[in-house]
Amino acid sequence: MNTDISKKNLRSIPIPVKRALHKLGQDIKDARRRRRITMSLLAERASISRTTLSKIEKGNPQVSLESYAIVIFVLGMIDRLAELVDVRYDELGLTLEEEHLPQRIRHSQARKG
Repeated sequence: MNTDISKKNLRSIPIPVKRALHKLGQDIKDARRRRRITMSLLAERASISRTTLSKIEKGNPQVSLESYAIVIFVLGMIDRLAELVDVRYDELGLTLEEEHLPQRIRHSQARKG
């Protein structure tokens, strides 16, 4: 892997994305520790290397979403991932949708002849 390309891609990630991934990694680490699960055991259960788990816990954006998801599943929190972009929590999307609702709804009635 060309390290120049890797560094360039990491620099182009928006700061809020980096922060969110870092928080996700820290939250995964905290969840693992609350459950008193060692890194080695969690990595084994998730079928990933301990190195990959370490990267996940640091919020590394180069780790696959699949690996993050499996770790979250092993921790028993997969329902949270499934709700990540659930329409019920999409305030902006719901607001935009409401703005385009019709002002008036007309029902067509069959004419009697």
